[in-house]
Amino acid sequence: MTRDRTPLVSWSRWPSLLPAAVLLVAVVVDVLTPSGFSVFPLLAAAPVLAAPVYSLPGVIATGVVTALIGMAVAYTKGVALTEASVRFTSVVILTVLAAILNRVMAKDRKQLKDTREVAEAVQRAVLPIPPERVGPLDVASRYRAAAKEAAIGGDLYAIHPTPDSVRMMIADVRGKGLGAVRTVNRLLGAFYEAVAHLPGLADVVDRLEEVMQRVDAEEEEGTESFATAVFIDLPNDGSAIYMINLGHPAPLLIHQGRASPLEPSAPSLPLGLGNLGRTQVPVDRHTLPHDATLVLFTDGLVEARDRHGTFYDPVPFLSRPLPTDPGVILDALIADLTRYTEGRLDDDAALIAVTRLPDASDDTKICSRT
Repeated sequence: MTRDRTPLVSWSRWPSLLPAAVLLVAVVVDVLTPSGFSVFPLLAAAPVLAAPVYSLPGVIATGVVTALIGMAVAYTKGVALTEASVRFTSVVILTVLAAILNRVMAKDRKQLKDTREVAEAVQRAVLPIPPERVGPLDVASRYRAAAKEAAIGGDLYAIHPTPDSVRMMIADVRGKGLGAVRTVNRLLGAFYEAVAHLPGLADVVDRLEEVMQRVDAEEEEGTESFATAVFIDLPNDGSAIYMINLGHPAPLLIHQGRASPLEPSAPSLPLGLGNLGRTQVPVDRHTLPHDATLVLFTDGLVEARDRHGTFYDPVPFLSRPLPTDPGVILDALIADLTRYTEGRLDDDAALIAVTRLPDASDDTKICSRT
């Protein structure tokens, strides 16, 4: 749940226009000013500005254009040959330095990209894609890593059938890196064991609370481990949804062109903080119509921002006619999120959606070990 908003590799389009804009401004200023005014500082800035936004050929081309414009300016202003030579040499040196800087930055960007790809691969190994069918449900999941992070996140989801129902969890562990991965693994293992052997959803939560308490006790002094989470029990007969929300964004129920948040009846502390005052977790009951889709997500979705700093709200987009296919819904939601944020996601976002099949039968249960 990182809050670092310093751009590293995400570039807007406008920086790529800066070198050309500087050259254009230099030409206009040269035309409008007397012969004693020098635009050389503006010209010299163009190759340097090109270094972080262009490819190597682009940087060299910018340097060549800058040198040509500089020679034309020197000629029209009647600059002495010695001074003109100094300016030309300066542009050449700046272009060479810009080319070197371009290569260094390109190498750093590639290393960061490779690191992110490795992190995403490890994330997928820890959090595989669930099957498309689990019990009486159509299932889809998506995971989007933050554009500004190269660390492995703590977002997780799990879905597992039992003889009478399908149980689900989505959670967001505090922090990133190997510590978060260890916690994710322990929570997933505890969840699969608990849902297979414990009768009630509250019992499952109590078991995972014990796990988080042990994780927190093993942490270094001064650090604190906790996880926001939502637990859901969907009986196979479709009678109800039983839900426990521990400080997590409310799931959305999409039905007949309307997205409704399933808010908890009472707030509850996240996993790992139960010893601070949580006595008994409330279990809320909702319904899931056959043509409805339930969407769960981590806070990377609702804490994404546009260029003005406004948080993303998925409810308006999902409150429109949509197919009941959960994969189509998640793809459309992510496409809208990408448009809203211009591709700049500040925190990891995990999403899972389920739709109850109208012709589902209990004999279609499939074990999902995500």
